[in-house]
Amino acid sequence: MTRADPSAMPLRIVLVDDHPVVRAGLRALLDGQPDLSVVGEADSATSAERVVTATNPDIVLMDLALGVGPGGATATAALRQLPDPPQVLVLTAYETEADILAALQAGARGFLLKDAPPAELFHAVRHVAHGRMTLAPTVAARLAERASAPAPALSPREIEILGLLAQGRSNRDMANHLFLSEATIKSHLSHIYAKLRVDSRAGAVAHALEHHIVRTARPD
Repeated sequence: MTRADPSAMPLRIVLVDDHPVVRAGLRALLDGQPDLSVVGEADSATSAERVVTATNPDIVLMDLALGVGPGGATATAALRQLPDPPQVLVLTAYETEADILAALQAGARGFLLKDAPPAELFHAVRHVAHGRMTLAPTVAARLAERASAPAPALSPREIEILGLLAQGRSNRDMANHLFLSEATIKSHLSHIYAKLRVDSRAGAVAHALEHHIVRTARPD
């Protein structure tokens, strides 16, 4: 099914968030705009793909934390692989470097925080629906800081490992989770310690949390 011309009718939106109250509030805000229309809702990565396939929206508003099961970054990557993929705007309470990079690498075209005022949300939805990148000011600033940092920046894989480290995972657990060898995990950790100028797991986690590189989260 071919998506309708967005210039001729309201932009079609699907909401993906595991909190019904949040979805209800977003629906009320968005449906109050003449050029925006919520056509579906989902509360998980699995239901998101089903709802998107059924409704063929122009844009999906995606939370990153979806309770039990795959998170918003995984859901975004799956939606972007569909034959006629919608644009994805992440709308979340999290703004760590790990969350930002995971969402953008999954194919999201925007990253907005849930405390954004309605006017900023409407602007982001309209821009992202037409394929234009839109980032919350704090998110754009964090990416700019990363790009201009004098010290070597952590790679996406190193940030992923650092996030698992913050969950208290052992080297073996991390190796099994990422389908890597323990020797490879140890090598990554050595590079992480050197880049962060720390000499222990505790030091690396403390630095990562203090500088909003990762957040503590439930293991998958």
